Amino acid sequence: MAQNAERLTTRPQDKALAVSVQHLVRRFGSRTVLDNIDLDISKGEFVALLGRSGSGKSTFLRALAGLDHDVLGEGSLQVPSTLSVVFQDARLLPWKRLVDNVTFGLSGANVKGRAMQALEEVGLHNRHLSWPAELSGGEQQRVALARALVRNPQLLLADEPFGALDALTRLRMHALLRRLCRHHEPAVLLVTHDVDEAIHLAQRILILDQGKLTVDVAVNLPDHSPARENETARIRRYLLQHLGVDTDLADATTSASPATPDQAPDQIAATSDVTRTPARTRRAA
Repeated sequence: MAQNAERLTTRPQDKALAVSVQHLVRRFGSRTVLDNIDLDISKGEFVALLGRSGSGKSTFLRALAGLDHDVLGEGSLQVPSTLSVVFQDARLLPWKRLVDNVTFGLSGANVKGRAMQALEEVGLHNRHLSWPAELSGGEQQRVALARALVRNPQLLLADEPFGALDALTRLRMHALLRRLCRHHEPAVLLVTHDVDEAIHLAQRILILDQGKLTVDVAVNLPDHSPARENETARIRRYLLQHLGVDTDLADATTSASPATPDQAPDQIAATSDVTRTPARTRRAA
């Protein structure tokens, strides 16, 4: 954990919140990467975090996950008792079959049955005895997402999980992630560089700039065209302006539209994960 424990406080858990952060600071030497961050995330809420490279997005996610050992800092964190962290690469164990990758570290009753159900949710239950090396990259990432969600985490942290995927696989994975989140109902914090990805996945979008949260905007897209496209364009332009992007140039190179949310899971790719169980209310340093 981070140092400077004498500067910390602890708070009782708010049952309506999945995450509550107060006065979070993280430093690397003389550089302050996170500067007095305050943030609440409700249970079941999908939040996307945008920011330029080096803005502290991954540092913030690692702080929530309890993965920032020996980093200078202060503040307080409230996180759920179970969470999963999803990374850009699958991180499957090559010497274990798919079902054994999903059950790795899993405890409780009917472990294999739960793993098979998780593989079915991502369209790979018929490949449960395959080795990771026999799968495509997208299929490996689906297994990793099954491994993350088989534990029914209350919080899913995703650190640029789609960045290494081709455009078509990324769109399909968006649809899978939406469907799985509707089923499992975790709170989600997605770190991404992709403004369009954030708009089409999240209910709320944050921008982290020079260690501070400078934008917090709700996403409520209408169900039908052309109102949906107009609202998407409005939010996109607003976010790009706050990210320092030339919006006229960006408008000329708009990304492809998102996939529909009901594509079959056997057509979709997913992400990688590492799962851990932190304390229910954890000091931030």
